[in-house]
Amino acid sequence: MVWGIIRLAAPEVGPGLADKYYGGLASAASLQTAWGVILAIVGILTVLGLFRKIVYPAQALILVGGALAIWKYLLDPLGMYLLDEESRQVLFFPSLCLAAATLVLIAFKEFDTLALDEKFTKKREYQSI
Repeated sequence: MVWGIIRLAAPEVGPGLADKYYGGLASAASLQTAWGVILAIVGILTVLGLFRKIVYPAQALILVGGALAIWKYLLDPLGMYLLDEESRQVLFFPSLCLAAATLVLIAFKEFDTLALDEKFTKKREYQSI
C-alpha cells in the first residue's frame, strides 16, 4: 500500500525505481501510476480483509515477485558478498518478511476472524437460519 501511495503522490519516483531495481520493466510514468493504483487498492483490501480469495494471491504475486526481482539486496543487504558499498540497500530486507507474511495469510485464511469477508459471511449465515 505504501509503495502504491508513493507512486501516486510522487509519480516521478516510480520510473526511477523501475529503472534501477527492476531492469526498466514498465518504467513509463503512466504505467507506474496505474501500478500505484493497483498496489494501493490491493493493500487497502488486504488490510480490510475484503475479497481475500482474489486479493491475497494478488498480494503474494506482487510481494514475492518483487522480492525475487531484488534477490541480491535480500541475500546481501550489507553489501559484503554480492553487492558493493555503493549498491547495498538495507531498506529492502523487510520485503522478505512481507512476502512471507502474505504466504502465511493465505495458509491460515480460515482462522482470520477479523476480516470483513468473514464478518459478512457470518452475517449471511445468521440471516439464512
